[in-house]
Amino acid sequence: MEDKISAAIKNAIDNAPERKFVESIEFSFTIKDVDLKNPNNRIQEEVRLPSGRGKDVKVAMFATADAAQKAEAAGIHVIDPTTIEDLGGKRGDAKRLANRFDFFLSEVPHMGLIGRHLGVVLGPRGKMPRPVPPVVDPGVIAQGLQSTVVVKSRDKITFHAPIGTVSQSHEDLVKNAMEIYNRVIGKLERGLANIRTLYIKTSMGPSQRIEVVN
Repeated sequence: MEDKISAAIKNAIDNAPERKFVESIEFSFTIKDVDLKNPNNRIQEEVRLPSGRGKDVKVAMFATADAAQKAEAAGIHVIDPTTIEDLGGKRGDAKRLANRFDFFLSEVPHMGLIGRHLGVVLGPRGKMPRPVPPVVDPGVIAQGLQSTVVVKSRDKITFHAPIGTVSQSHEDLVKNAMEIYNRVIGKLERGLANIRTLYIKTSMGPSQRIEVVN
């Protein structure tokens, strides 16, 4: 399978029209014979890509006082927790905030408030904040997130995961793709037999199908 995935990555990049921005590359899975109405069967995995994501990951944190200072020192965007309730009443602003950042962190005391007012926006996007205890440096967590992707199916048989960008080497993209592939296959009861189709594509390029032989 690694050779097929490698060939699909090469073809996806070779056939993608030239763009004025660095395109991401995605792995697309369509699974079969899995009851996704049962939450226990859904794919929800955080995968640390061995070669990184190929771009800077944007992290924000709901924090005050010392935690806010530590976050700012680590290059994390700080959100004043007193704005949470107001954001919750402005769905458009909340959506823009959710789309602006890849991951969110929060001091523990603010998690309940975030859940009540922003959960409806952040939850479906898989972006509910990770709680940061007082003894933990948020910069350490943010650094780990720079190479992390979330692979989630929810209740859909087709789902996607980024494996990197076209700026990365072919070898690095293959390593990343295999990390995600192996994690997904490992979560399926019958492994590859639960896969209907696999595709690799750039952000705006044509999809490259990977032959699946069960």
